[in-house]
Amino acid sequence: MTNIGTIPEESFVEVKLAPSGEHIGMIDEGFLERMKKGDVFVLGGTRYIYMYTRGMNLYVKSSVDRPPTIPSWFSEQLPLSFDSALEINRFRQLVKEKLEKNEKKHDIIKFIQQHLYVDDSTSEVIYQYFLEQNNFSEIPNIKTITIERYSDPRKNYVIVNSMYGRRVNDALSRALGYLMGSSGQRDVEIGINDNGFYFAGEKLGIERALKELNEKEKNFRQILEEAVNRTDVLARRFRHCATRSLMILRNYKGKNKSVGKQNIKSHFLLHAIKKISKDFPILREARREVLEDLMDIENATQVLKWIKEKKVEIKIIDTKLPSPFAVNLILDSYSDLLRMEDKHEFLKRMHELHLKNKKE
Repeated sequence: MTNIGTIPEESFVEVKLAPSGEHIGMIDEGFLERMKKGDVFVLGGTRYIYMYTRGMNLYVKSSVDRPPTIPSWFSEQLPLSFDSALEINRFRQLVKEKLEKNEKKHDIIKFIQQHLYVDDSTSEVIYQYFLEQNNFSEIPNIKTITIERYSDPRKNYVIVNSMYGRRVNDALSRALGYLMGSSGQRDVEIGINDNGFYFAGEKLGIERALKELNEKEKNFRQILEEAVNRTDVLARRFRHCATRSLMILRNYKGKNKSVGKQNIKSHFLLHAIKKISKDFPILREARREVLEDLMDIENATQVLKWIKEKKVEIKIIDTKLPSPFAVNLILDSYSDLLRMEDKHEFLKRMHELHLKNKKE
């Protein structure tokens, strides 16, 4: 009876330097779930690269020249729901149509004010934001997903403007990243937020990955399962499921077992179960949690269906810098390294560049 419960125990993971084991700090266990080997993250203002995990210890290396490969930890921030994201996409479509018809600024601002129930100053800001995006490239909307490709001195970027919420974007990005990586290329860096996701690396075969995902739309779940199969997120979720199913005991003969000990037992159990069957019930439930609770595979599948049926068009655009809608996604990966005043200066500089680099 003392082991029954559905709320998983969470803990902090100790970050240590490899191979010395020197203590650096602690990170939330949920943050570790988002990372994979080779990812760069910021802790205490210093960049570290993920090497490997041992129990509740994460071993890293410092002196990393690469920028962070994952956005800042957003803790318990709730993701944007799929339905709300679709409403935003519809609003984008309406504003885009008005801009293309060259309607008067006053009329568009009035529409924004009435549609969103906002004041004059907020309507003005939203209008300028959409106008800048429209002048620079194209406004992504309910009918269009735009993909921006650009390069900086360090690497190439592919930014997918898919306003479907973080859970759907997580599923789509992992599947596309897996397909790009499995085609013989190096692992790609991925960043995600509610508005879209990006990939960064040397060679990014996004067209090939999109074509393959479109052809294998019915096998989307299988592709996503393969993508998460060797990740920490599946291993952590398996521990939660194993604890709820009493494969792992939190309390034995009146003594509580720490999360670290539970995690070690979970590691050995997972390794043994994979040898028995990929469809072992507890492992299958862990996969379901990742795909349906952490991600949103149902609505991600719906998006792929819309793309296949030509209800949603994908436009690939080559740009010299990220568009106004996409710049915050890239900025997320640098936010831990930028002071607030630096961030403001960066955004001002990007704004000036956007105005100079209008689409032809």
